Amino acid sequence: MPELAVYTDIDDLDPSPGVKLLQDNGFRVRVLATRDPAEIAAAAAGATALLAGYAPVDAALLDRLPRLRIVSLLSRGSDTVDVAAATARGVWVAAVGDAAVEEVATHAWALALALVRRLDFFTLSGRRDWLARPVPGPRRLSELTLGLIGVGRTGSRVAALAAGSVHRILGYGHGPIPPGVTAAPLAQVVAQADLLSLHLPLTAATTGLLDADLLAGMRPGAQLINVSRGGLVDAEALAAALDSGHLAGAALDVLDIEPPPAGDRLAGHPKVLLTPHVAYLSDAAARDYVLTQARNVVHWRHTGRPLHPIAEPAARS
Repeated sequence: MPELAVYTDIDDLDPSPGVKLLQDNGFRVRVLATRDPAEIAAAAAGATALLAGYAPVDAALLDRLPRLRIVSLLSRGSDTVDVAAATARGVWVAAVGDAAVEEVATHAWALALALVRRLDFFTLSGRRDWLARPVPGPRRLSELTLGLIGVGRTGSRVAALAAGSVHRILGYGHGPIPPGVTAAPLAQVVAQADLLSLHLPLTAATTGLLDADLLAGMRPGAQLINVSRGGLVDAEALAAALDSGHLAGAALDVLDIEPPPAGDRLAGHPKVLLTPHVAYLSDAAARDYVLTQARNVVHWRHTGRPLHPIAEPAARS
């Protein structure tokens, strides 16, 4: 009997290229389109490979999948998976690597420009009141400081897009600092940035990183861009900073709960420019995400190791 690979959820992407790749390499494939752990456990009980979107994969679910050997994600992040529980059970966890670095960086910079030029206001006023002007108005881009929290592949790409357009770029993060970026401590980047863009994974250490204290340390009138994970920011503290006028605006592609529930303060806030977690999206990236997710499984099947592992699993007893 061929090994079973099961898709949990894939949202608006077409899984067929990945399904074909898996089938061509000897897998039986089942597509569930659910995040419900009970449904996943029932349908994937005999699976060796789980291809997950944003479905949570915790220790309880892993215990119900005794034959599972790999969880392949449709994301660069791994916050939906208990990686420690998986690796302790001898299960690989793999991600999509750099499949959409260009798209995410472009989206972040586009949101930054939209904030600076007050496009949220003008796209409406152009249809309703031609002579209306926002307060505060647009600022001159070349006079502004861009702050990057996280200067890995995506943050570095944002820096390259911004180079020559802003007054200076400050960066905080581990690893090498890209050309044109001045390294600075976190508090300094936060305090001196007019535009602050987040490019970090969501981990125990980064959850709620931008709390009320750090937000209060931002320059009055500064603006925040987040295309990483909603959980990096204390949502209530951000809403309060916008309400008070301390921050002039925020552009968010991610929220801590998605889709946002009715009454979500940030989703409905007049100073928030919101896009629905689409920073990664392009025709090329949609194809690459699906194929890379499946290639991780195929490469593991043939070599014992996925293409883009997040952690090395423990040896199975």
